Amino acid sequence: MISAHLQDAVLKVGDLAYLPAERRFAALGNRFDWADALRDGGRPPEYIRRCSVLRFERVLAAKVRGIDLARKDEVLSLLTIAFEPSGATEDPGGGVILQFANGGAIRLEVEYIEAELKDLGVVWRAKSKPQHPDDDKSPTQDK
Repeated sequence: MISAHLQDAVLKVGDLAYLPAERRFAALGNRFDWADALRDGGRPPEYIRRCSVLRFERVLAAKVRGIDLARKDEVLSLLTIAFEPSGATEDPGGGVILQFANGGAIRLEVEYIEAELKDLGVVWRAKSKPQHPDDDKSPTQDK
């Protein structure tokens, strides 16, 4: 559910935080409101973005691939969030993978999934709906 709400969210590298002493990972970003964009109410959909924070608790480790953490102003576009179980049937732990466009990824090793997505109240109109290369429509990007 969280992955669906965060598809095409944009965030800055500097707005990612792993706090090992607190076993917490948090990310502040701007999510595209897909629920509003896809609603069927007889009127044209509005394209909006919402300032949101994503938080994971019970994080044992965080690994980054293809993201330069020193480039704090670099903008990342989140494609999906997935969970890979540890393999043991009774173990609720595993890896939460945040996959970004251009191949970047963050893997969080978690005891179990304890996550929260919260909108912070700031909302604004987006110029367009995000498109992906495999979409049937012509590519346009939300700016």
